[in-house]
Amino acid sequence: MNDRIINIIIDSFPKIIVPGILVTIPLTVISFSIALIIAIIVALIQFANVKILKWIMRFYVWVIRGTPILVQLFVVFYGLPRVGILIEPFPAAVIVFSINEGAYSSEIIRAALNAVPKGQLEAAYCVGMNFRQAILRIILPQAMRIAFPPLSNSIIAMIKDTSLVSNITVVEMFMVTKSIVGKTYEPLVLYIEVGFIYLLFSTGLTFLQNLLEKKLPVYKS
Repeated sequence: MNDRIINIIIDSFPKIIVPGILVTIPLTVISFSIALIIAIIVALIQFANVKILKWIMRFYVWVIRGTPILVQLFVVFYGLPRVGILIEPFPAAVIVFSINEGAYSSEIIRAALNAVPKGQLEAAYCVGMNFRQAILRIILPQAMRIAFPPLSNSIIAMIKDTSLVSNITVVEMFMVTKSIVGKTYEPLVLYIEVGFIYLLFSTGLTFLQNLLEKKLPVYKS
């Protein structure tokens, strides 16, 4: 590796990691937080088995899971202005990632709700709880414990998928890297470098996941 390559790596590292800290991570955290709220609501509606609402939720999950997130980004950012709805790049990315991840995470939480022994709900009724109290105090906490590992994997996947928002002009790590490649003509080194930074972020989230898993309560049926 010659001096020019080393200098490019050293010079580009802060230029790439700063938008990672200021854009990629906030985009992931904000989107996943909203997605989690959406997912819990969607999963609980299906768990409650209210027919019309359940089918509306199933339709939402079907559409979102069946279409690429890149297409969803283009529809929101480039398509909606055709009907007079203009959304700035970062909010558009948050909307799309929240709705997209909400659909996937709702299936994780729905499966976790169904995995909680049915006797738990019956026991809650026996001590005088209504359905809402039983869900919030008994069923949902156990389900979230079950869902925690796959949800953690989802947020790790999301931080990598944020590279797609460069297609709607969000200035994040991958867009900055492409700009530097255009100036230096060193795609191999720079794309490996940005891949390494994504790996660093993912590794940090994996470490946090393992730490939190040890602190979560263990429910026994």
